Amino acid sequence: QVQLVESGGGLVQAGGSLRLSCAASGRTFSTQIMGWFRQAPGREREFVAALGWSGILSSYADSVKGRFTISRDNAKNTVYLQMNNLKPEDATVYYCAAEKPERVEVERSTRVYDYWGRGTQVTVSA
Repeated sequence: QVQLVESGGGLVQAGGSLRLSCAASGRTFSTQIMGWFRQAPGREREFVAALGWSGILSSYADSVKGRFTISRDNAKNTVYLQMNNLKPEDATVYYCAAEKPERVEVERSTRVYDYWGRGTQVTVSA
């Protein structure tokens, strides 16, 4: 069983930056595709970014492309989301997710991800 714990959320002014971290338990992290999602109250959980095993293959939602960067450190079992030029519409809860080990496609659908963290709140003041 993989457990994911997010950290790094908080309050930032519009235009500012935050870096989210997600620490994973277990020994399979280096073979798991990792993703970040976010969900506002009353809305469906939406894809933000995802990253393949080696950190080369990546995918971003159009709304964050050019502002957010996903990265990973397999030695530390941690995936990051660097968020720059934050906008008020980015404010919500962010979730880390992992696919089952050894899958190869970097996916955007929540249905593909088998493990989820509890989320970290990001607040952006105008």
